[in-house]
Amino acid sequence: MKRLAAACALALSSVCALAQMTPVGLWKTIDDDGKTEKSWVRIAESGGVLTGTIEKILDPAKQDSKCDKCSDERRDKPVQGLTIIRNVRQDGDDKAMWDGGDILDPKDGKVYKTRLKPADGGKKLEVRGYIGAPLFGRTQVWQRIE
Repeated sequence: MKRLAAACALALSSVCALAQMTPVGLWKTIDDDGKTEKSWVRIAESGGVLTGTIEKILDPAKQDSKCDKCSDERRDKPVQGLTIIRNVRQDGDDKAMWDGGDILDPKDGKVYKTRLKPADGGKKLEVRGYIGAPLFGRTQVWQRIE
């Protein structure tokens, strides 16, 4: 009986650990300088597709900002509440990576291809925006809030 209980506990802890190895959740975005906290982004999954929405802007002076440099349907929309990550799916070859979608930089209105990869046991998220191939881009590391 003790072995069964131990096996169940181990299986449950493995499932919990795997659940954290997903981009789904609330993340604190950190600017490229690695120090400046910018916003909270909630990444959600529906039908195997991830989307990310800015839930909170941390700089009070920018909370009412709009995406005036966006060139698509997000133009002139409030940045807080804006969907910035779209159409990201789990990589078929690498189950620890999500890609195939895009990410918007509301500061300059540019849209980049994106790749998301949980790190540090799911406590961090490596967010890579790039043009063409992942080699030509930059990575930010976001911190999990929940």
